[in-house]
Amino acid sequence: MTEQRTVLITGANRGLGQAVAAELRERGLQVVLTARDEEEARAAALALGPEVRSHALDVTDQASVDRARKEIGPVDVLVSNAGVLLDSGSDPLSVSLDLVRQTFSVNLLGSWRVAQAFVPDMVRRRWGRVVLVSSGTGSFSHGLFAGSPGYSLSKAAVNGLTQLLAGQTREFGVLVNAVNPGPTRTRMMPDAQRTAEEAARDIADAATLPDGGPTGTFRRGEVTFDW
Repeated sequence: MTEQRTVLITGANRGLGQAVAAELRERGLQVVLTARDEEEARAAALALGPEVRSHALDVTDQASVDRARKEIGPVDVLVSNAGVLLDSGSDPLSVSLDLVRQTFSVNLLGSWRVAQAFVPDMVRRRWGRVVLVSSGTGSFSHGLFAGSPGYSLSKAAVNGLTQLLAGQTREFGVLVNAVNPGPTRTRMMPDAQRTAEEAARDIADAATLPDGGPTGTFRRGEVTFDW
């Protein structure tokens, strides 16, 4: 990329999201770090450097997303990282459907809501990169994980959203891909072996793909996975 691009990252006040913000800042992008809580977003941005911008953005709240779009303006890159894992250790026959509803509200509808707010600008400008953070637990080829059924189904739906958005935007220079970072050591998975910094590099690679790069794929680095 020959000019400085602006990237908006959701759920970036800690863990993987903050690691992605740090990685993309190092790659020369203007970073807008967002989180539900404005103070947490501001503190996380300051920890990365004075050039990192922050903004409150709750992906489950349409008014919050609309306000962020109005105040931030168009962005070139969107990393949809905000997500929750609420039903670990449950099973499809007994999981609380309220937890499933909350999970879909963040993981799927939150990603969709933010895409509807920011991707049309990319289409009008005929350039953009969109990364949806997914999971291998949502892969039909690998097998959905019954131990967190709501989470797994929500990520399968995120994969479907990736394909829909890619098909809608491919002729406008917008590349939309899902990244499977693998089990990553964050608050969600504190015992995972892979560090957030390692996973962030794969997400950053998808966020900085060259013109003519792949779109509508499920990937990690240069490796693509079957849906």
